[in-house]
Amino acid sequence: MTDLPITLRLNGEDVAATVDADATVVDVLRESFGVTGVRAGCRNGDCGTCTALVDGLCVKTCLQLPGRIDGAEVRTLEHLGTEDDPHPVQQAFLECYSFQCGFCLPGMTFAASALLEHIPDPTDEEIRDALSGNLCRCTGYQNFVRGVRRAGQIRRDDAG
Repeated sequence: MTDLPITLRLNGEDVAATVDADATVVDVLRESFGVTGVRAGCRNGDCGTCTALVDGLCVKTCLQLPGRIDGAEVRTLEHLGTEDDPHPVQQAFLECYSFQCGFCLPGMTFAASALLEHIPDPTDEEIRDALSGNLCRCTGYQNFVRGVRRAGQIRRDDAG
């Protein structure tokens, strides 16, 4: 085990720890910082349950070593919205029954959010493409497409 000191801005707070340089970011976030919104699923980048935003980009944290987040800004689901003030994607996913068990929620939520930042009114094909790197075990994905469309509408309504 090689110790690696890292510092980062995690969900709006400056944090530091000494971690195993060979650990994965998902394990560092959970074990060193107590963040449970990222979870280890497939551990090979296919499912999306480990997704977080690293410097504004969707990252599959099971594929990254902790040096990747040293000095970075990391946001997990815990920092996206609140129960009283949900992010438009969270609100829309609830309204449209987009998820059931929550396994895919980190990846789907961040993929949808990133898509809407770049394409405020995406087509169904663009939505499916953006969500394609995430596996859902419970739904047929159609409610996620509906949810992303609804999130786009919420964002446009809030802006107007």
